[in-house]
Amino acid sequence: MTRKTLVGMALAVLTLGAVLAGCGGGTTTGHDMSSMSGSATKAPAAGQGDHNPADVAFAQQMIPHHQQALDMAKLVSSRTTNTKVVDLAGRIEKAQDPEIQQMTGWLSTWGAAANGMNMPGMTSGQPMPGMMNYTDMTKLQGMKGAEFDRMWLQMMIRHHQGAIDMAKTELAQGSNTDAKTLAQKIIDGQQAEITEMNGLLGQD
Repeated sequence: MTRKTLVGMALAVLTLGAVLAGCGGGTTTGHDMSSMSGSATKAPAAGQGDHNPADVAFAQQMIPHHQQALDMAKLVSSRTTNTKVVDLAGRIEKAQDPEIQQMTGWLSTWGAAANGMNMPGMTSGQPMPGMMNYTDMTKLQGMKGAEFDRMWLQMMIRHHQGAIDMAKTELAQGSNTDAKTLAQKIIDGQQAEITEMNGLLGQD
């Protein structure tokens, strides 16, 4: 083998080594790939975490419960000139409508029906706590002025107390963090409104 041949082979080996070294420097390890994959994973949507039947029942029952409160609030502007009652009704609508949308979203995520009245035990003979019956709602719709204010406040106090009882059940039995956070918000907000409504009744 000539000297020229040996030199050529040596250069080829050196070149191959440089190429392999360059490839090795750009290789991503399994740990790096895992980190990249983890960082690209999206956080779960609100309400998407662990949940149990109590969380589902809370949302299914609270949606129609809130809806009745909205129906009652919508009666106010055409039946009274009491600005304090009108203001309270507006705040109830502003608070509870977004909560209905929030709970409806949870049920969709959980693959559960949104109509809580289809649940076992939720028949027309077993209304949810604080819910008004058809007779009471019809009577309220026929009133105006101070008489309307009085009955509306009395009914809404009872309605709010029912929502608080349902929210306390969620805190005791539920497991979903978002649902329990909403339950506590309902307790705090509606208890404050009960105090306000009792004060308005005392002014009659």
